[in-house]
Amino acid sequence: MTKEELWESVLAQLQFKVSKPNFATWLKNTRIVEKEKNKTSVAVPNTFSREWLSKKYHHLIFEVLREVAPQIKKIEYVIHKDLSSFQKATPKKTTAPKSIPSKTEQPSFEELSVNPRNNLNPRYTFKDFVVAPFNELAQASAWAVAKNPGHVYNPLLVYGGVGLGKTHLLQSVGNEIDQHSNLKIEYLPAGKLVSSIVASIRNASIEELKHRFYDLDVLIIDDVQFLAGKEKTQEEFFHIFNNLYEKNKQIILSSDRPPSAIATLEKRLRSRFEGGMVADISQPDYESRLAILEAKAQELNLEIAEEILSYIANNIQHNIRELEGAINRIRAYQRLHEKEINLDRVRILLKDLIGAPRKATTPQKIFTSVASFYNLNQQDLFSATRKKEVAWPRQVAMYLLRKELRKSFPNIGSIFGGKDHTTVLYAFNKIEKQIESDEQIAGEIHLIRQRIYSE
Repeated sequence: MTKEELWESVLAQLQFKVSKPNFATWLKNTRIVEKEKNKTSVAVPNTFSREWLSKKYHHLIFEVLREVAPQIKKIEYVIHKDLSSFQKATPKKTTAPKSIPSKTEQPSFEELSVNPRNNLNPRYTFKDFVVAPFNELAQASAWAVAKNPGHVYNPLLVYGGVGLGKTHLLQSVGNEIDQHSNLKIEYLPAGKLVSSIVASIRNASIEELKHRFYDLDVLIIDDVQFLAGKEKTQEEFFHIFNNLYEKNKQIILSSDRPPSAIATLEKRLRSRFEGGMVADISQPDYESRLAILEAKAQELNLEIAEEILSYIANNIQHNIRELEGAINRIRAYQRLHEKEINLDRVRILLKDLIGAPRKATTPQKIFTSVASFYNLNQQDLFSATRKKEVAWPRQVAMYLLRKELRKSFPNIGSIFGGKDHTTVLYAFNKIEKQIESDEQIAGEIHLIRQRIYSE
């Protein structure tokens, strides 16, 4: 057996033991470059891939390899910057150079196109979704739903901050189902759902709209937090949800926070959202950010030095879209100048994304962000009511005034209508303790901070 035949046999078995996205990211572009009597060398494209395979998949690879070639006693992973010499030649597409945009490179028309049958963008697939510890549960749940819609994890709700891949994951499920079945699927941002329901009520055609949804096999709603506070929309969506659920039709949802943190969401809807699988996408760690950059560069067939990728991963920490935007900007530069880029040039090119001083905030930004997050009017924060749906956001605002602006407890008390400083101190300590002990609360505060500093 040649080394090519041996590795093809190994990969064929690994495809059934590793998720499709992980296989595409870490294993697909590997090759055996040397095969001795009891040792083999596997080529990988970079240092990070070598470390990831040796730490996470080595035992599995070795086990499969030994089944095919029992004489192998050792595997080593070696870096080959250019694996093209071990691959079948494929014609490269030629594209005209693009100018460098001021922010991030604009998506092509192909990327913007959607399938008119279901509103899904075909470029969002599991193959291009990089799986890492911060999103493993959400991806595994989504993959299970895609393989057996309506029968596992129904509904599936994925939540997480802005730019972490929720839309990509939801649409990947829809595209995977659409590719392998004749099921009727529809993807809708929650804002569009609200508009459709409002227009149907106004035109006295709400029953017609509901029956259109009743005919679906898979309904995907993005950003359901926008349903909060819209009572009539929630009522109609409740009937749509129930009808589909009772017929074992798949419902997939996303939100920027867990259902329990969506203020003014009806209890009966919250209960149904929490009745299936609720999976979060957290902030990516350094290794995950680097993996995403590696995968994006590989997808675009870009050669980028490891020190540049490491620099980007260290400095863009909270938003995957910004990571991809950085890679797109580097691609545009290399196309325009037809030369490799160095770290000094990257620092200049990405100066508005990297190294910018943290934006200052104000009390007004804090009030706006807290009220928006909990779907309240700002004046509610300063009212005398002790209702839980207002008291908790008020305490959060007090906490953030202290934490972000270092305002004194008496000063914060005066802002909230002359409350005693001990009331503010109690609120601050209460939230500080809950952040340490409750991941959900910590996530809420993190998402609010994101809003404060992204305005």
